[in-house]
Amino acid sequence: MKQIMIKQSKVTGVILAGGLARRMNNQDKGLLIYKNRPMISYAIEAFKSVTDQTIINANRNKEAYQAFGLPVIADQTDSFDGPLAGILTAMINSNANTLLIAPCDSPLIRAQHLQKLLLTLDEYKADVAIAYDGERLHPVFLAINTSLKESLEDYLNNGKRKVEYWLKQQNWEIADFSKTPEIFTNVNTLSELIKLEAKDAR
Repeated sequence: MKQIMIKQSKVTGVILAGGLARRMNNQDKGLLIYKNRPMISYAIEAFKSVTDQTIINANRNKEAYQAFGLPVIADQTDSFDGPLAGILTAMINSNANTLLIAPCDSPLIRAQHLQKLLLTLDEYKADVAIAYDGERLHPVFLAINTSLKESLEDYLNNGKRKVEYWLKQQNWEIADFSKTPEIFTNVNTLSELIKLEAKDAR
């Protein structure tokens, strides 16, 4: 137990909630209600037993996110540069060795899934562990070493934004979730939110 606690103290959880959600009519996805709770609350709950600190990366509705009792950090710029900008901000604001990252709009993620990302990173001595559902990568579900901060900063400063392209330049491994691909179900539109709630109700 002591060894696990020492390891976890080196990990900061990061919930990405910094996008514009254009397909959601610019509504803030993390604050939308899913099964009577704000969507971000599911990510917060999943992180709770895996890390000793969690931060929220949000560029809008800061006070609403602060109400969850966690630090809220905005991107370094106000141009909504995508997930990598949020990850860089987290690296700058954290003294942890490793960041554990998930988006705010995937309410089926649980603690054991996040733990698997950390275990994969450790097992393969990689710098990045990326979730894989058996068919494709999910590049915003990550465990990543903060030693990559300079590489990421250079990439963004050169005007590049594609998450997967930068990740594949690193020492990376997949965390295999091919037996549970449904956990990556995310909500991009109001109709998807309605469908997911209806499916869970059956």
